[in-house]
Amino acid sequence: MKMFKRLSALLLSLLLVLGMTGCGIVIEGEGSSSGKNTKKSGAIGLSISTQNNPFFVTLAEGAKKAADAAGVSLTIVDAGDDATKQVSDIEDLVSKNISVLIVNPVDSDAVTGAVQAAKNQGVAVISVDRVVNNVDIDCQIASDNVAGAQLATLYIVEKLGEGVKTAELVGTSGASAAIDRSAGFHNVADDKLKVVASQTANFNRTEGMTVMENMLQADGDIKAVFAANDEMALGAVEAISGAGKNVMVVGFDATDDAIAAIKAGRMAATVAQQPELIGKTAVENAIKLINGETIPESIPVEVTLITKDNAS
Repeated sequence: MKMFKRLSALLLSLLLVLGMTGCGIVIEGEGSSSGKNTKKSGAIGLSISTQNNPFFVTLAEGAKKAADAAGVSLTIVDAGDDATKQVSDIEDLVSKNISVLIVNPVDSDAVTGAVQAAKNQGVAVISVDRVVNNVDIDCQIASDNVAGAQLATLYIVEKLGEGVKTAELVGTSGASAAIDRSAGFHNVADDKLKVVASQTANFNRTEGMTVMENMLQADGDIKAVFAANDEMALGAVEAISGAGKNVMVVGFDATDDAIAAIKAGRMAATVAQQPELIGKTAVENAIKLINGETIPESIPVEVTLITKDNAS
C-alpha cells in the first residue's frame, strides 16, 4: 500500500511538471514576454497631435515623402488634440511591433507613461516640434521656439516702440511649444511692452477669434498681438477686423494662410518654421536608428521672421 502511494505521488508530480511545460508557464526574468522585444519590424510609427492644423499636416507630408523615398513602412495616427487618445494610439503602434516611434505630443507630460512603455519594449523614440517630459528619448527635432518668439516680439517693439499695450494668445496648455513660445515672448515683452492680456486659445483659429474678441472688449486700446501659432493669429485678425480696430498681429509657423494674410496686409509677420523638413528629418534619423547608427540627441531646425518684405 505504501509503495502504491509513493508511485501515485511520483506519477502526479510528473504529470504536474509536464502540464506546466505544456501550458508554457515561464518564470519572470527567464524568457518572459515582459522584457524588450528585440525582433523589430523595421517599421516607423508617427503619432501626430492633430491634423486639424496646416503645420502638422505639412509635417506629416514631409515624413511620408521621406518614408516613401526610402521604401520604409510608416504608419501615421492623428490624436485629434486628445491626450488620452494619443496614449492609446502610441500603445497601438507599439503593439504593431514598430522599430521607431516618432511622437508630436498633445501634452508633453500626458504621453510620458506611454513613451516610457515603448522604450521599455525596445522601441526607439524621436520627438518632433514638442518635447516629451521625463523620458530619456533618442532624439528631439524641433525649431528654436524661444528664439522665434523673441524675434516676433522684437519686431513689435521695432515697429510700434516700447510700452505699447500688447496681448498674447497662448497655445495649448502643457504643450512644450506653447510654453517655449510664451517664454520667448515674455523675455522681451515684460521689459519693453505693456502686456495687458494673456490667454490660451489652444492653437485653434476659432478660439483665437473668440479670445481676441473678449480681449478687445476688455481693453479697446490694445495695439499689438503675439499669437503662438498662425491659426490663433488668423482668428485674431478676424476679431480685429470685426471690431474695426487697427492692431498689429504677429504669428508663428508661416502657414500658407498666414503668408497670404501678410501679403494682403492683414497680418504683420510670422515666424517661419520648416514643418516638412522636420518630418523628413525625423524619418531619415529613424531609419538611421533602425540601421544601428548613432544620431544626435537634439537636432535644431532653423527659424526666420517673415514680413511683407520677404513673404514672397
